[in-house]
Amino acid sequence: MWDGWPINRIILLFTAIAFLMISLQVTLFHYRQNFRHWAMYGPVVGGPILGLLSLALVFYNVPVLRSILAVLLFAGIALGATGSYLHISGLGQRVGGYGESQNYLIGPPLTLPAMVAAMSILGLIALYWR
Repeated sequence: MWDGWPINRIILLFTAIAFLMISLQVTLFHYRQNFRHWAMYGPVVGGPILGLLSLALVFYNVPVLRSILAVLLFAGIALGATGSYLHISGLGQRVGGYGESQNYLIGPPLTLPAMVAAMSILGLIALYWR
């Protein structure tokens, strides 16, 4: 099955699986916080779409699907950057702010939005790899 698969296809498969796994974790974290901010719906909805579209492209290399995924991956970078800003500022809003080490353990996870952006960049690398 793996014979003849180019590296960009394998990277896109990895990206798809990672998006689906990250989306599950993001959904659990945002559900735990009762979706207090409207922006919490972005990665919960966008993550599975990116994962499923990436997975579809692994098996069906259709030009229109590549174009749609490229646009959505750029949106994923913006989503990750926005989430990083919101998570960092949310950490500062907790009691004790940035000086309280406990906030880093129980507050918004600082690396998860950056992971969404990083996986979006990896997906773009896979799309445009020559």
